[in-house]
Parts: sequence; C-alpha cells; structure tokens
Amino acid sequence: MISALADRLGRATAATVESELDALLITPSADLRYLLGVPADPHACLSERLTCLVLRGNGRPVLVVPRLERPGYANTGLDELGVEVADWVDGEDPYALVAGLLPSSPAAIAVADVMPAAHVLGLRATLPSAEQRLAGKVLRELRMRKDAAELDALRKAGAAIDRVHARMAELAKPGRTEAEVGAAIATAMLEEGHTEASFIVVGSGPNGASPHHEVSDRVIEPGDVVVVDIGGPVPEGYYSDSTRTYCVGGEPSAEVRDTYAVLHEAQRAAVAAVRPGVSAEQVDATARQVIADAGFGEYFVHRTGHGIGLDVHEEPYIVAGNGLTLEPGMTFSVEPGIYLPGRWGARIEDIVAVTEDGCESFNRRPHELVTL
Repeated sequence: MISALADRLGRATAATVESELDALLITPSADLRYLLGVPADPHACLSERLTCLVLRGNGRPVLVVPRLERPGYANTGLDELGVEVADWVDGEDPYALVAGLLPSSPAAIAVADVMPAAHVLGLRATLPSAEQRLAGKVLRELRMRKDAAELDALRKAGAAIDRVHARMAELAKPGRTEAEVGAAIATAMLEEGHTEASFIVVGSGPNGASPHHEVSDRVIEPGDVVVVDIGGPVPEGYYSDSTRTYCVGGEPSAEVRDTYAVLHEAQRAAVAAVRPGVSAEQVDATARQVIADAGFGEYFVHRTGHGIGLDVHEEPYIVAGNGLTLEPGMTFSVEPGIYLPGRWGARIEDIVAVTEDGCESFNRRPHELVTL
C-alpha cells in the first residue's frame, strides 16, 4: 500500500507542476485519504482547527496538524511516504504556518473542493496575492482511474450490498413502515461487511416516485412497488451503491410489469454501451432513448449515473453534456429510473467498471422486478 500511495503523491505532485500551481492544500476528505491512506476523521473534517496536507511542486509534502491531534497520525506510514509533519497549538496562526511552507508571494494555490469556508477565507487573508483554484480539477484525473486494489475494494463493496439485497424478503414486509424497514436494512449492512449505512432509500407506493425520498412512517401495503436504494463504505473506504425495485406482498399489475420492462431494457442497454472510447453522455443517451421511445421520457428526471470510489458521488458523471471519453479503470453507476408522480416509481442501479473491451458489473442481483 505504501508504494501505491507514494505513486499517488508523485503523480499529484507532477500534476501540481503541470497545472502551474504552487501547491495543493488538502484538508481531511476523501482526497486526503486517497493521497495518504488515512481515514477522514469526522472531527478533523468539521473542526475549526486546521489540518492540511501541503503538496508543493518543489519540496517534500507537509502535513499541518493541531498538536493535540498529531498522535492520531502516528503509525500511519507518513515517514515511509516522506511526508513531514508540522504541528501548531491553540493561539498560533495555522494559516501563517501554511504560508511559510510556500514560496514567497505564490501565484496560485488549489484548495480542496470540500475545504470549510473558514479555512478557505483564512488562507485567502494570509495569501491575498495567490489565486485560489479547486484541487478537484487536478486530483479527479488521478482518482477517476482506479488501480487494481481500488477495483478489488469496489468489488468487495458490491458483493456486500448484494448480500443485503438478497435478504430483502426478510427485511421488507407488508405492515412495516419504511422507517422500520430502513432500520433493519442498516443493521443488515453492518452484518454484511459495511462500516456504516451511509444512505437508505425505502420508497413505497407514491414515495417511490421521489428518487431521494429516504424513509417515512408510511406503512408498506400489500402490492406496493418499493424502491430500495442503499449503500455505504467497506473498511477500505470504498462505497457500495445499488438500487433494486420490489413488489411487496402481492403480484404487480400489468401496467407495472410493462413499465418496468421498459426500465429493465434501458438499464441493460446502457450497461451494454459502456466500453472504452464511448463518451459518458452516450451512455446517458442510450438509457434515455429507450425510456423516451416508450413514452416515459419526462419521468426520467436525473442523470444516468455518477462515479464512485472513496466518495459515493465523484467523477465521472454519466450525464448529457459530458463528452468525457470512458477509459479502463473508470467506475460509475448505471441507474435509470421511471417516476410516476403520486403513484409509484422504479429504478435499477449497478456499479460498473470500464474494462479493456467493455465493462464489469460489481452487482449481480437479479434485475427483474422481484416479488417478495
């Protein structure tokens, strides 16, 4: 793992120089975990105390940390990576410490996309002549293309969430509220290998027509169509994300079966379209065309997919207007949906990886409308 992290730091440093930046400034986030292998401590992420990796075009990387948090970075391999640690105590100015690590009058720095505004403004006040850019534009080129270890972690996450969906007959039953089903799913996710349940959507009946509904106190009734969209990280930090649609406690109507068949074909066609050389927007268009041709175009209200890795949503986005050419190692969801307001909705979602000649799906559960 140290060699992989060293390679990432080297490539990030080279990208910093190529982008004509004096430094990348990365606060606790998925970007920091990607570069140093250290999990993003929620306390550090939200703290008013600055923790920041200073990745310079020239010179060793330096991790600036509050002294009281420095013990948490012991035994994390920073020495082997050649990362220096500079600490500070309450009452000192951490932004001045960062500025002192940079060339005098730096022209441009890139800050982490999710850096708290307090830190962004603190750095701006200390380095008023430096143009601030977003580090994501530099790091996304590295993070979009997963290496073998990352792909293995995503396979592990996909298998873990598949095991949860395989248990849905015991979890989603008529007479239970969506919230009760969601709580049972959260427990199952931990049992099946996730470190947390990051998001749970249980959209029954008309609630299924809201793509990001989450859960409510609505009681699931026999015959309801229920959308279940769930995901979370495994210990390596990589995320699962999979959606299946179920008919609970009764057989679906002919209308539901026919509409779902359109969605099934759209998702199948979009996955089949994934291969090197195809653009992200072409995959989106493939799914959208099938749904539009069947008369449901206005009811597909979101992009076809999003990248996934150490963040559940990251580059590349599978959406109209994104002409990015797909390459091996890119990973993303393929998740078309049809949502009939006030009635019901359906979505099918798999995580896929672009391979040398097509794609690999990390989710293997049936795509058909399953009756529980």
